[in-house]
Amino acid sequence: MKKGRYLTGIDIGTTKTCVLIGEINESDELELVGMGQSESKGLKKGVIIDLEEAVKSVKRAIEEAELMSGINIESAYVGVAGAHIKGINSRGAIAVGSKTREVRKEDIYRVIDAARAISIPADRTIIHLLPQEFIIDGQDGIIDPTGIYGARIEVCIHLITGLISSIQNIVACVNKAGVEVIDTILQHLACSEAVLPPDERELGVALIDIGGGTANLSVFKKGNVWHTGVLALGGDHFTNDIAVGLRTPIPEAENIKRKYGCVSPAMVEEDETIEVPGMGGLKPRILPRSLLCEIIQPRAKEILNLAYEEIRKEGYGKNLNSGIVLTGGGSNLAGIAEAAEELFNLPVRIGSPMGIGGLKEVVNDPMYSTAVGLLLYPYRNKVARESWQVASLGLWDRTTTKLRRWLAGII
Repeated sequence: MKKGRYLTGIDIGTTKTCVLIGEINESDELELVGMGQSESKGLKKGVIIDLEEAVKSVKRAIEEAELMSGINIESAYVGVAGAHIKGINSRGAIAVGSKTREVRKEDIYRVIDAARAISIPADRTIIHLLPQEFIIDGQDGIIDPTGIYGARIEVCIHLITGLISSIQNIVACVNKAGVEVIDTILQHLACSEAVLPPDERELGVALIDIGGGTANLSVFKKGNVWHTGVLALGGDHFTNDIAVGLRTPIPEAENIKRKYGCVSPAMVEEDETIEVPGMGGLKPRILPRSLLCEIIQPRAKEILNLAYEEIRKEGYGKNLNSGIVLTGGGSNLAGIAEAAEELFNLPVRIGSPMGIGGLKEVVNDPMYSTAVGLLLYPYRNKVARESWQVASLGLWDRTTTKLRRWLAGII
């Protein structure tokens, strides 16, 4: 694989493993040239519980992507997620000097170092350190403080941490599949790169990515991340509810959900019916589609209510001027946007991947938002053309490397 011309993203989810290959063309644009997908095995709620089964899933997806693109995958950016992910807001301040002078690069390092000096359990590591805004002598909302005069500088940052063991398992899984992990990227951030334009981030927006095992919640304002959370419910819960409620096998329940799933009974015709395969060889039954909606609706409302309560509890309810964006496979359920609109009393839209060329039609679905974002995130941050190798660095070196990349973009 030509170094610096191709990017690979690997999204290892609870229900599917997706591998995308992107090419940076002569016009410096990112084009999708290969895709591979397989059913995920050995994962539960985004965390690996059977390494060998997970490796097999990744290998199958890699082989399919290589076959489509004709490119041999040597290294990749890998998404991390799961209930172990925690986001923390922190604030730090330093005196620039005894009197007013211009802010220098070294001052930015020092104030961010002060902000990140919080107690983190020994079994956790910092995945991302994301500056939100700088404050100089009481003036807030500053994105790039370089060259501005002041005596005191403060910074607000968002630290994202995860369990070391869970992240190591993801890295080990990809390595055992024959691919080097360049870096790990939080799925929340990857997904946001694919579905949120800058104006929504600036005005304030909540992104709810409904995956298979969990739903990821992110809140953006002033262009940056201010909150990340993980809800312990996802699309698999819809499938299980359907399997139990209609007494049909799990694979059939998944097919029924994708083909006929709807959150609101009022959105289907009274005489509309569906065919439901029986358990243990029993004959299929014809049931009203409204019954399926009545099974799905409570779970959809539960997921949306969990997101609503977390946003309200964290105090961001009044900051969502752009409303709510739903994405992920679970957002494909008919009527879920209307249900969210009614609950949040805000505009709601379904977010599909954008910002990529080439074979974009094959990923034009909310279920591929994170996978596409795993290409867009490094591409837009220009790390694809750098020689940084952060996967093997220690915690402080890893955090500093990501910080230097961010600073390189604004200084």
